[in-house]
Amino acid sequence: MHGTGRRIRRATAAEGAGESGLAKLIELHALNAFGDMLITVALASTIFFSVPTGEARGRVALYLLVTMAPFALLAPVIGPLLDRLPHGRRAAMAMSMLARAVLAWTMAGVVTGGGLALYPEALGVLVASKAYGVVRSVVVPRLLPSRLSLVKANSRVTLAGLLATMVAAGVGGLLHLIGPGWPLRGAFLVFVAGTLMAFHLPHTVDSAKGEQRAVLHAEEHPPGHHGVLHGRGAPAPEPAAGQRPKASLRTVGPSVILALRAMAAMRWLVGFLVMFLAFLLREEPVGGLQPTLALALVALAAGTGNAIGSALGSWLRPRSPEMTVTAMLLLAGSATAAAALWYGTVTVVTVAATAGTAASLGKLSLDALIQRDVPESVRTSAFARSETLLQMSWVAGGAVGILLPLNGALGLSVAAAVLGAVLLWTLRSLLRVGVRHRRAAPRVA
Repeated sequence: MHGTGRRIRRATAAEGAGESGLAKLIELHALNAFGDMLITVALASTIFFSVPTGEARGRVALYLLVTMAPFALLAPVIGPLLDRLPHGRRAAMAMSMLARAVLAWTMAGVVTGGGLALYPEALGVLVASKAYGVVRSVVVPRLLPSRLSLVKANSRVTLAGLLATMVAAGVGGLLHLIGPGWPLRGAFLVFVAGTLMAFHLPHTVDSAKGEQRAVLHAEEHPPGHHGVLHGRGAPAPEPAAGQRPKASLRTVGPSVILALRAMAAMRWLVGFLVMFLAFLLREEPVGGLQPTLALALVALAAGTGNAIGSALGSWLRPRSPEMTVTAMLLLAGSATAAAALWYGTVTVVTVAATAGTAASLGKLSLDALIQRDVPESVRTSAFARSETLLQMSWVAGGAVGILLPLNGALGLSVAAAVLGAVLLWTLRSLLRVGVRHRRAAPRVA
C-alpha cells in the first residue's frame, strides 16, 4: 500500500502539479468522488434495489420531488452565493465535506427503513456535493501549473474522480454486505478526511485579486454600459476616466454561450439516461439479460466513455473548441437516434458510452473556451455560474427520465428530439460566430 501511495502521489504531482498545489486538489477530488459514490450505493440499495420496480419508481419519484425540487430552487443561488465569497473557497470546500460527513452519519441510522426522513438529508448531501463542484471548477484555474493547459488539468482532475468512483463502487458493495448503513459510515470517514485535506490547499485558492463577477450573456450591452466583451467577443470600449465598469454587466462572449448551450443539452442527456435506463432495464432488460447484468453493462459503458473523453481531452490540443463541442453534440444525438430506431443491447450500451464521452470531452472544450475568451477578471465567476447551469440541466434530464413511460424507443426518441433541436440551434450560432483560433487568455497566477 505504501508503494501504491507513492506511485499515486507521483502521478498526481507530474508536470508541475505538485509545486502549484493542483496535486492536492486532484487528491481531494478523488476523496470527494469516493465518498459520494459510497452514499450513492447506500441510497440505491434502499430506494431502488430493495423493492419491486413499481414501488421503486414511486420511491425515486418521491426522492426527486423531495430532493430535486428544492434543489432546483437552491441551485441558481449556490453559484452566485459562492461567487460573492471568493476569499473563503477552502472553507467552503471543507464545509461541503463536513456537512456530508454529518449527514452520512445521520443517514446511517435511518437508511434501513427508507422512510421519508431520509430524503431531506439526501437533499442536504446533494446541495453540499453540488456546492463543492462549483467551487472546484473555480479553484482549478488558480492552481494551474505553467506546463499544463486548463483542459489537461481538468481532465486529470476528472479522471482521478472517475477512478475513485470505480474503486468506491466495489468498496461500497462490500460494506453493504455487512449492513445497509455501513457504506454511509465509510462515507463519514472519507468526508472527515476531505474536510482536513481542504485546508491544506494553497492559500492562492482564497485569493480574489482582480476578480469580478460575470453574467452568462453574449450580446452587446446597451449604450452607456461597460462590459468586458461585446457581441462578437471583441473588447468593449474602455470606460471614461474616473468611471468604474459595473461588475454585474460583465459578459462571456458568444462562443462560450454556444458551448454552454451544447453542454447543457449533453448534461441533460446524461441525467435522462441515468433515470430512464435504470428503471427501463430493470423492468425490461435488453437482449434477454438479467436486470443486474444489463444495468452493470450500461454503467460500465458510461464510465468507460467518460474516462475516454477525459483521456482524449488530456491528449488532444483542440484548436477550435467550438467545433469540438458541436461535434460531441452531433455524436451524442446520432447515437441516441440510432438507439431509438434500433433499440437493443448494442445500441443501448453504445448510447451510454457515447453520452459519457461526449459530455466529458464537451466539458473540457467549454473550459478551454472560458479560458480563451473570458477575461481573467471575470473568469472565476464564469466557471462558477456555468457549472451551476450544467448541474441544473442534469436535474432537468433526470426529472424527464423518471416521468416518461418505460418504453425504450419512445424515451430515446424524445431524447434524440431534444438534442436535435439544440444541435440546430448550435449550428446556427456556430455559423454566426465562426471558428476562431485565438490563443488562451493569460492564466491566473
